[in-house]
Amino acid sequence: MAYIGQNLDRFSNVEKLDAITPATSTGAGPYNLLKGGVAFTPSSADTMVVSIDGVIQYGNFSVSGSTITFNAALADANTCDFIYHMGTGLLSTPVDNSVSTVKIVDNNITTAKINNSAVTDAKIATVSASKLTGALPAISGANLTNLPAETKPTIGSISPTVITNAQTAVTITGTNFISVPQVEAINSTGAITAADSITFTSATQVVATFTLPTDGTYFLRVENNDGNAVRSGSALLTVSDEPAWVTAAGTLGTFAGGSAIATQTLTCTDATSFAVTSGTLTAGLTLNSGTGSCTITGTQTAHTSAATDNFTITATDAQGQTSARAFSFTWSFGATGSAGFN
Repeated sequence: MAYIGQNLDRFSNVEKLDAITPATSTGAGPYNLLKGGVAFTPSSADTMVVSIDGVIQYGNFSVSGSTITFNAALADANTCDFIYHMGTGLLSTPVDNSVSTVKIVDNNITTAKINNSAVTDAKIATVSASKLTGALPAISGANLTNLPAETKPTIGSISPTVITNAQTAVTITGTNFISVPQVEAINSTGAITAADSITFTSATQVVATFTLPTDGTYFLRVENNDGNAVRSGSALLTVSDEPAWVTAAGTLGTFAGGSAIATQTLTCTDATSFAVTSGTLTAGLTLNSGTGSCTITGTQTAHTSAATDNFTITATDAQGQTSARAFSFTWSFGATGSAGFN
């Protein structure tokens, strides 16, 4: 038997071809190979089983395209019993490493095959870098469809922009807030403090309450519960102590109505300016604003008999924070007059 040892156990398809008609005029060939009257091209001569006059032919013919040529001439008296082709579907499932690169026809792997679910991540992971040479196709907007949408929040402004170390609510205005985001204050030194509480007002406004014991400037960071976040591009929030009055509130003393008063110095820590914001400083007196303190000088001209004037002075610091304190002058005339005191 010519095909013993040819892996016949793996044949999944044996095709019977049309028998040829030997002819003295044609001799050794070539003879056309047909299947159902249609030209048939075998994979090789080794996959052909040909019987002539009851004798299996093997090794004594060759094939070229869809023709067969014998080593010896055939005659009209010869008979072709049958022709079988064993090549189609010879291996029902290729064994590992049985298909080499040269067996794959160029441009024969289609997009449909690549998109098939049988192409797994595990198979892709085995492709070496050397197989990925050459130019990559251009990525266009059409290739980037069906990507998950991400909507990031933004921070536009806050109010107030300056707070003290005491617990204070800060309103943050922006866009794309989702209930309820996380809010943090980030000191310029890098220290991060989470808000004590957060109130979601709308997609454009949240209120974060902070207690920030360290003076300084702070960036604000808002993170939605879907992970999208934004940090302010600048340190929007300033934490600073309010101006602190040293001079006690109340009367500054009793002064002779017709004489210049002794200079009155009022002290307030961190203040950069002072102003009378309530009541009226007695006519003839002048408030001289300074840094950290102010003075009051002059001779009153508003009264000719005993009187008391009440007024409020507001101190303002570099951050625009204010602190107000109420004071008064008492005026005396005649023997009751006396010098002023601090």
